[in-house]
Amino acid sequence: MIDRPPRVAYFPDSFHEVNGVAHTSRHFEAFARMRNLPFLCIRAGGRAQKLIEDGNVWTLELPRGILSFPLEKDLRFDPGFLRHIRLIGEVLKRFEPDLIHITGPSDVGILGAWLAHHNGLPLAASWHTNVHEYAARRSGWFLRLLPERQAAAAGQKIENFSMAVLARFYKLARVLFAPNPELCALLERSTGRKCHIMPRGVDAEVFHPAKRNRKAGDREAVLGFVGRLSVEKNVALLAEVQQELERMGLTNFRFLFVGHGAEENWLREQLPRAEFTGVLRGEELAEAYANMDLFVFPSHTDTFGNVVLEALASGVPAIVTPDGGPATIVRDGQTGRIVADAEFAAAIAGVLADAEKHAQMRLNARSYALTASWDSVFEGVYAVYETMLQQ
Repeated sequence: MIDRPPRVAYFPDSFHEVNGVAHTSRHFEAFARMRNLPFLCIRAGGRAQKLIEDGNVWTLELPRGILSFPLEKDLRFDPGFLRHIRLIGEVLKRFEPDLIHITGPSDVGILGAWLAHHNGLPLAASWHTNVHEYAARRSGWFLRLLPERQAAAAGQKIENFSMAVLARFYKLARVLFAPNPELCALLERSTGRKCHIMPRGVDAEVFHPAKRNRKAGDREAVLGFVGRLSVEKNVALLAEVQQELERMGLTNFRFLFVGHGAEENWLREQLPRAEFTGVLRGEELAEAYANMDLFVFPSHTDTFGNVVLEALASGVPAIVTPDGGPATIVRDGQTGRIVADAEFAAAIAGVLADAEKHAQMRLNARSYALTASWDSVFEGVYAVYETMLQQ
């Protein structure tokens, strides 16, 4: 039992990239800095190894090498990351952590898990990405070669095998974190470890309806999407949504895509009227959200959906699927709609057709987002740390 704040060594999968893990990790470090908590963040980044000791918050950035390969446009895995183990070990010895927290089976996370075992330190692990579902969806090129029944069975086997491997990895931790109750239950069943809810927060001052700056004569409804333009985000559905809306006689709308990814060129071909901004940050991103009329997010694999919460904070109702984390954020009929893929177009048309209902959803969305703060998220994580260290 300790009578001081725990000393945490945090090993995130990503930090500078544009994804939920990186977004959460940056806020976690900022929380530790604001509260003056002893916090060491060991991450990949930059071209040279660099240790910064800024009061109680230390950061160690380590470069990935020539063996690294891309997992996504801005995310890589370096099988040679082990070469940094001596330096990390020396920094850990100086910092004297009470526990190590990893965010997944990345090059950084695997090393963090090994160092926890080697140094006899308690390990916490958070689940941020449904890697098992990604594996099945990204095997589509192979599954399409099989007959339909065999493809479905093979896809399920890939997902089951991936989940079994992930469960063995996460079982190394003493406690687990996941962003929604469904995932926590899955992890507890597959690992036998206690899982705690670790949702995401939003900065409601950055993401604000007041950032809306559309031209007065712009009467088109803007249907927005923010995130990776990739197969696991189910973005191809949005081309079908446009076709269905047009068949319904609705043409006074346009799509706005913020992000990049492998599906971007295909989307440009299918949606010639859409606007593609690439990755936006800061005020540009906040303005893009505020200028939307509806946020359309057809992903089935997101564990939480930071972008959905950012949209709500901007006063933008969201249309999401019943699967994964976004469905735990949206209140159906109040802050948006929760519908199956085949119902997306009808849900969009229904909201846009009722101006009074749409305006009330905008107010409800903002009100809900005001209840979700990053401080409350990380205060909950530290409470779990303290309980873990008493065991």
